[in-house]
Amino acid sequence: MSALVSDTAMVLAAGMGKRMRPLTAAQPKPLVRVAGKALIDHALDRLVAAGIKRAVVNVHYLADALEAHLAERSDIQIIISDERNRLLETGGGLIKAKELLPDPFFCLNSDNIWLDGPKNAFADLSAFWDAETMDALLLLVPHKGAANYVGKGDFHMDATGRLRRRRSGRIAPHIFTGIQLVSKRLLRDAPRGPFSTNDLWDRAIEEERLFGLAFTGRWFEVGTPEAIRPTELALVDGC
Repeated sequence: MSALVSDTAMVLAAGMGKRMRPLTAAQPKPLVRVAGKALIDHALDRLVAAGIKRAVVNVHYLADALEAHLAERSDIQIIISDERNRLLETGGGLIKAKELLPDPFFCLNSDNIWLDGPKNAFADLSAFWDAETMDALLLLVPHKGAANYVGKGDFHMDATGRLRRRRSGRIAPHIFTGIQLVSKRLLRDAPRGPFSTNDLWDRAIEEERLFGLAFTGRWFEVGTPEAIRPTELALVDGC
């Protein structure tokens, strides 16, 4: 197994899951089942397979149900970052959990489903990581590798991996998979309360410290109920 630069991942699981309604009327989105398995278990299984030992999971919406589900796992250490009192969005969630996280740490959305390429995603990120030049390294997928995705893309990437945003009205070739490797330097001088990780990325772009890595596998956008069945069929076929 390839060496990893961190043994810990932050799993973002506190969102309201509005796009997944009505399936999230009585359960949090991470517990919606795809191919017989809760979304968050797809993500946690990938962490375990890669050799990651700890997962810090933030909770907010229907948190008791999610915590009870996570308590059933014994193959990875799970630490809860409790946002019951206030949903902090992606950036605020990272700041709240900061003291629970090493430097660097992996971060991923709890609704990620993907099929790895020749190496697993976390090994790929680790191999490309450069702590001297990077505040964050984002795993990106081209449009042809993003099943169920409807959109104009997120980033342009130069030959060194540095990223810049898609311009308004344009198409960008790279889509963020929701998986990244993060230096705690990215979290410095952060706003208080709820805010998006995009705010931190924008600063990193200005400082030329936001990088991307092209994913060699297959990634599935599972944001709505309509995306579940096509994803299940693709997983059965393994492509």
